[in-house]
Order: sequence, then C-alpha cells, then structure tokens
Amino acid sequence: MSEQGFSIQPRPDLQPRDQPTVSEQSAAPYSSRSSLVISGVCAGILVAALGTILWFSATLPKLQRFEEPDRALDLMVSRMLTVQDSFRRAPEWQQWLTDWTMGSDDEAREQAIQWYRELVETTDDPLSKLRLAILLGESGQETAALAETKGWKNRGTSPLLFERLIDAAYGTQALDRTHEAELQATLAEALPSGWFYDHLAARLARRVGDQELLATVEAQTVRRQDQVLQRISPLIAFELICLVIGSIMLVGIAGLWGQRIDSLRLHLPGVPPPWSGGTAAAVILRGGALGAIMTVSMLSTSSFEHAFHVLAIPLANLPLLALAYVQLLKPAGLTFRNGFGLRIKRENLGRLVCTVLAVVAAGLWGEWVMGRAAEFLNLNDHWTEWFDQDLAWGAPPVMAVSILEYVIFAPIFEELAFRGLLFAMLRRRFAFLPAALISASVFALAHGYSPIGFLSVFWSGFLWAWIYERTGSLIPGMVAHATNNLLVCLTVTALLR
Repeated sequence: MSEQGFSIQPRPDLQPRDQPTVSEQSAAPYSSRSSLVISGVCAGILVAALGTILWFSATLPKLQRFEEPDRALDLMVSRMLTVQDSFRRAPEWQQWLTDWTMGSDDEAREQAIQWYRELVETTDDPLSKLRLAILLGESGQETAALAETKGWKNRGTSPLLFERLIDAAYGTQALDRTHEAELQATLAEALPSGWFYDHLAARLARRVGDQELLATVEAQTVRRQDQVLQRISPLIAFELICLVIGSIMLVGIAGLWGQRIDSLRLHLPGVPPPWSGGTAAAVILRGGALGAIMTVSMLSTSSFEHAFHVLAIPLANLPLLALAYVQLLKPAGLTFRNGFGLRIKRENLGRLVCTVLAVVAAGLWGEWVMGRAAEFLNLNDHWTEWFDQDLAWGAPPVMAVSILEYVIFAPIFEELAFRGLLFAMLRRRFAFLPAALISASVFALAHGYSPIGFLSVFWSGFLWAWIYERTGSLIPGMVAHATNNLLVCLTVTALLR
C-alpha cells in the first residue's frame, strides 16, 4: 500500500503470524543458552524495579513525598475552592457545565476535608488543624468544627487562640465589636490572604455586622476569584473545544469501523513489525534492565543536579534504543524514521490532526467516565499524585525543565518504548486486544499510581496503542501523549502558581 491516500489492505490483526520475516530467517542473535541466562537476569532486574515502584507506592506515606505537605495542601485546596466559588457567580448554564466536568462545590469541599483529616493525623501543625475546622464550618458542619477544637486544649498558645477563632465564628455565644477586632487581628497574623482567611474573616464580620470590613474582604475575594478564573477559563474552553471536535472525529471513525479501507493509515510497516518477536523480547529485557540501572545511578548521585534530571529519561532509554536499532531495525533495512513512522507527509497532516483530536477526545471521555464511577464507588485518587512542586512554586528555570520533561521527552521516549517496542513485540504473537491490554497494564504499573491513577494511565496507554495499530505511526500517539501532559501542566501552573 502506498502511504498516500486511501487504499485497500488486509487488516493487520488478521495477518498470519507463522510466516518468518527476513530477520526471523537469519540466526537469532539471542538464542544461545548463555543469552537466555542473561535475558533471565535482565528480566529479574526489571521485575525488581517494577516491584520496588509498586512497593514504595503502596507502603510509603504519600505525604512524605513533600518537604512541606501543609504548604502544598493549603495552596491546592485554596485555589481549588476559589475556582469553585468563582463559578457560583457565573450564569446557570456555566455552573451546570462546571458541575458536569469538574464536580460540584460540595464534592470539592468534602474531598478537601478528607485530605485535611489525613494531614492532621500525621502532623501536629496547628494551622492545618485550623484550616480543617474552617473547612468544616464553611461546609455547614459547624458542630464538627467546634468538636475539632476540643482536642486543641492544653496544646500551647496558638491552638488556644485558634480555638477562640472557631468558637467565635461558628459558636452560639454573643460576639461584640471589640472582641471581633481582636480576633481579626489574630487571624490576620495567623493565616495568609487566601480562601481560608477570607471565609473566616467574612464569617466574623457578619456575626457583628461589620459591613465595612465585610465589604473589603468580599472585594478582595472577588478580585482573587477573577484572577484565578482568567487563568483557568481558557484551558477549560480549550478542553471543551477538543472534546467537541474530537467527538465528531470519533463518530466518523466509528462509522468506518470494520471497513477494509484503512482511512487512518499513515505509514507502513506499522504493526506487527517485520522483526522477530523473540529478538524483540531480548532487546526489551536487556535495554530495559540497563535503563533501570542507569536511572537509579543517576538519581542517587548527588552531583546529578536537578536541572539535569531532565536528561534521565533520554539517557535511561539510550541502551534500549541502541539495541533496537542494531538488532531490530537495521537487520530489517529500517531506520527509526521509517521503522516507527516518525515522518508524516504533508498530504497526511489533516488526517493526523483529525486522528489526534479523536484520541484526545476519547481520553477526555474516559477520564469523565472514570471520575463519575469513582464518585459512585466513593474512590478518590490522592492529591499528591498530580501535585508537582516544581510546577507549583519552582523557579522559572526549574518549571521550564519540568515542562520539557513532561511534554517533550516523556511522550517521545515512552511511546518508543511502550508502543513502538513492547506493544509491537506482543503483536507478533497476539491479536490487538490482548497485546494492547498487556502493554497498557505494564505502562500504568510503571507509573506507581493509586487504582484511580492506574486506570487513567491504562486508558491512555490503550488508546495510544490503538492509534499506533490503526495508523502505523508513533507520531499520533506522541502528539496525543504530549497534548495530554501539556494540558495537565498548564492546569497545574494556572491553578497553583
């Protein structure tokens, strides 16, 4: 089949597997007994590396991932609830759309309460306890807020002052102007300007009818809401545009399902690849084991400065890609460009854009379905899994390095490794579905996330395997992967910086 236009070809998942390729007819480079032993050792290293990731994910307290978890949670919850409050002033249709895509304000507050309960159980920080009480009080749980303060007695001067603040704001005792002024001064010293300060200060002002202070606090709150909304609204609009256009593309692709005319094909050979599955397995095991060893060595070296951590991904993948070129691509007469479809002809650019939008939309729909299912089952991913300190408060060079890693290096090298090599190797033996499920599972496990995070990454990995199957090129998956990571990075920076 020519790479241009539409043409007819057998479906890849119906091609026979028992006919040897050129490279399979030659002597297998890793078939000796000593080579099998080496492959077994490398497999053990990879299993140990994956097991270590899963063990740390399951046993290491997630709050220990940050030096300042109280600061991180304060920033995230404050901004998240500020966004929710800002949409209360929006038109009704926009409020409905926000609830549909982001969840309701009540859900956000309940989640924040759970996060703060976890934090106060592991830290003795008085401010975190004060913020938990404010969350409870502002969520209509005044009795629970007052009950929280009972455990603060005899814990020092600060908890005693904070107890008076909560009692005055959410209790039933009378409050005069003089006492309120003293409490407002204490509050201003204790909490920085933000959601927690604004809500408690406004609550105290309302109790005594201090309209001047109340107007000042509310104006400050609205100004902060507008600033956050200005940063987050374009991203929400962009996601909705991608969702709408991509959904139209998905409907079009679904209409072509089962036809022998492969309208998405961008490149040949694609999958299954024209090299031995056994040789590919040996390459993956050896290259992956060397990459794991290099990663541990680099990240455990004190001289490997943070600015150079971005090189960990390309350097760790260098052994794998070098072996793949020498043992897989070169014997088949291929290069990286034509072996993985890393060049798209100009006449196929429109098809590429439509394909990427369809995959991005499928990813967003999957995230929405998983979000609703998680709410129904009362499951939540942990906030530490998507909070990134470098993006939230790192210096501009540090933030730039993180974005480069997430948006450029990770999509390129992860697609080469997990789709171009692992998924393609599995397609030598299995049909599409089991090959995609296995490769997506390994891809998700390697990230070490909670069950909800695992499902999210698994769904993305499955989609990117599917698009490689249909197009024969890794570029659509790389672009969709980069788009997904870019949206996450932009959302985090817009919300938290």
